[in-house]
Amino acid sequence: MRMYDLIMKKRNGEELTTGEINFFVEGYTKGEIPDYQVSAFMMAIYFQKMNKRETADLTKAMVNSGEFIDLSAIEGTKVDKHSTGGVGDTTTLILGPIVAAAGVPVAKMSGRGLGHTGGTIDKLESFKGFSVEMPIEKFMQNVNEKKIAIGGQTANLAPADKKLYALRDVTATVDNMSLIASSIMSKKIASGADAIVLDVKTGSGAFMKKEDDSFALAQEMVDIGTHVGRNTIGVITDMDQPLGFAVGNALEVKEAIDTLKGEGPADLTELCLTLGSHMLVLAGKAKTAEEARTILEDIIKSGKGLAKLRELVEAQGGESAYVDDTSLFPTPSIIEPVLALKDGYIKEIKADDIGIAALVLGAGRETKESEIDLSVGIVLHKKIGDFVKKDEAIATIYANNAKKQKEAEKIILKAYNIVQEEVKAKSLIKGIVTKEGIKRF
Repeated sequence: MRMYDLIMKKRNGEELTTGEINFFVEGYTKGEIPDYQVSAFMMAIYFQKMNKRETADLTKAMVNSGEFIDLSAIEGTKVDKHSTGGVGDTTTLILGPIVAAAGVPVAKMSGRGLGHTGGTIDKLESFKGFSVEMPIEKFMQNVNEKKIAIGGQTANLAPADKKLYALRDVTATVDNMSLIASSIMSKKIASGADAIVLDVKTGSGAFMKKEDDSFALAQEMVDIGTHVGRNTIGVITDMDQPLGFAVGNALEVKEAIDTLKGEGPADLTELCLTLGSHMLVLAGKAKTAEEARTILEDIIKSGKGLAKLRELVEAQGGESAYVDDTSLFPTPSIIEPVLALKDGYIKEIKADDIGIAALVLGAGRETKESEIDLSVGIVLHKKIGDFVKKDEAIATIYANNAKKQKEAEKIILKAYNIVQEEVKAKSLIKGIVTKEGIKRF
């Protein structure tokens, strides 16, 4: 078998066999197939596409390229959640504790952030002493005893995906449904989950800007999950504005704590209840999403979700006193409002620009080596559909550098589009994708 023949075959729009896909993934992972041939192959796939069987085979080959995390020692159905990203996406910090408090094991492998703000691990490190470093045996023990643990992603999880993504990133072949879906699903499957709930974002702050594309991506991933025996559901959610109000690590953790107290933003609470309901159904803890939602609402009202967050922090070496006294989190030297330039209704908040403003302040990483300032970020006060008066605060900037604060202020003012006519608030949940098909709301 030669890589040249596979490139030509796909260039001509023919279907690849399972053996050919395995040959390519194995050879490239081992360094036996050069980048220039794989670049040509990716471009052929980009234009000629892959069918559902080819996409599933590519996913399985990437799973088999490295370690597979065996979670069979953990009791119960392990349900994982994946978000395709966004701005102010704090869901894991709320979702993990409430789902665990319902008795569903949450064995979460998370990463650090690159871009707008930190990843889940960076946010959790706002708790002094919190660590994701632990042997896999301890990770499993924590899940069995506490029903929740959050660990760092192993370097050898789907290594073929890491190599392929880096190459796609510099060859303009990222934006292909099969390649995106197999990239996401290979890591989820290798992480050992029995079932998967996907939060697929759509809108200006999402990877998929168009709603139809987001539904198509969710369908592709659900099909892969079904093909490899994982019960998978996709929830399409709005990212035309940041989720919640807080953007920035310690600020987002505080907002998560507020949400676990039942005092969080309506959109963030709604998203966590929706995703969590599907997780409970897949785990067999409820027969319907409505029944599951009632369970989760009771967990928040009773304080069990907040108690579970305390347990998680303590079990992983963090100071749980921060949960009850959020003034202990790091705070910056500059806290300044951003004032509206005119009266009107908020028509648009460019989520990407709010993310860039947070990055300018130091809340995210521009390179893997960048150090995050956990204390900085932005808290929004107005969302789409809200009315604002001139000189009223639309946001507050938390900064440690006056020059960066001024730069972020300019970006935030440009991100807000204020108009005279009344604007209707957007719906958060756009639809659900299951193996039975698509249901739009």
